Amino acid sequence: MDFLPDWPPAFNTQAAFGLLLFAGVLGGYLAHRISWLPSITGFMAVGLLIGPSGINLLTEEALVLVQPIINVSLGLILYRLGLTLDLRAMLRDPGLLTIALLESTVTFFGCFALLSWLGLPTLVAGLTAAIAISSSPAILIHVAHEVGAAGPVTERTKELVALNNLLSFFAFSALLPMGHLTMSADWQTAILQPLYQLLGSLLVAALIGAVLVELARYTRSAQQYRLALIIGAIMLGLGVAKALNLSALFVPLAMGVVVKTLEKDDLLSDVAFGEVFELFFIVLFVYAGAHIHLDALAELGGVAVALVATRIAVKWLTVFGVSRLFGIAARPAAATGLLLVPMAGLAIGLAQTAHRLFALEAEQLAAIVLASVAILESIGPPIAAWAFRLAGEVGADRTVAEKKADQ
Repeated sequence: MDFLPDWPPAFNTQAAFGLLLFAGVLGGYLAHRISWLPSITGFMAVGLLIGPSGINLLTEEALVLVQPIINVSLGLILYRLGLTLDLRAMLRDPGLLTIALLESTVTFFGCFALLSWLGLPTLVAGLTAAIAISSSPAILIHVAHEVGAAGPVTERTKELVALNNLLSFFAFSALLPMGHLTMSADWQTAILQPLYQLLGSLLVAALIGAVLVELARYTRSAQQYRLALIIGAIMLGLGVAKALNLSALFVPLAMGVVVKTLEKDDLLSDVAFGEVFELFFIVLFVYAGAHIHLDALAELGGVAVALVATRIAVKWLTVFGVSRLFGIAARPAAATGLLLVPMAGLAIGLAQTAHRLFALEAEQLAAIVLASVAILESIGPPIAAWAFRLAGEVGADRTVAEKKADQ
């Protein structure tokens, strides 16, 4: 009976996607029963439960199958984050760039010093420290939406997270030549591969972003197609990045920056992604929870805890101190530093990039980063929710929306 399927039936992308959504809704619902617990924590907890470290309902093979959907989810989130960063406006606010540069520099050298002191190889310590600069846009955006946060701290933090991720990618790329030379690669590969990836990703993002802005202007009267234009541009960017061996993480982030910088009337920046966007958040965080490897946590948990503690301390202290020097009040300054604590998607992507390029040399790096992400994704959402309350911006977004509705 050839018409019968193999037993057990093979997992496929659609089944894996559906399982992630079903599990995520259940986890989010249970989290909502606890008033202080963000839904992201519920998404991740149920992902861990059904993943390879749990009951293995969502196997390693299933996680591989769903990877393209995760890439799209990250692409959409990074594009939205890029929209918060207008390069022209940033030049008029030197304090923002100063905070980002100082905080990123202190984070890198603080984490590098710790990892070197713990005996890790220089390459692993350097690349891990570069990854530690990054912050999670997904957690920031989702928790802000969930608690209705809006105001200067929320907007400024989104800009800082975008800058964090840009600087993390630049630092990571700058260290790649050392990695190639460690692997005994020729100097052409050591220099040209990172330059190709960085400049190629920037070029693709600039071209697609510029075309997107022009198409939005040309089709100004057809607002119903604007979201389709954006998603089409992001998918095209991800596809071109994959085809050309460029960064599928950096392209959508840079596209958002290009769009925000080039557009003059917010035709694209004001587009609401709606409830469909929530699906991608759910899938991303259930996947992140399923991707937590308890054995890696057990093996390198001490290093990961030390890295997390150092990263939190240097980020918070630097942002708080520099913000106070620029005249920002204590509570907003403290809240901003806390909102940079979460680390997720970009960190995982860069760790995977290092593992692909340097194989065995990056196994330690991947394990430490994944263990650190597991810790930070677990404690990050509650910290972010508390930080928004500290800033006094919880519920402000709903208040604004209600006022608009009454007008």
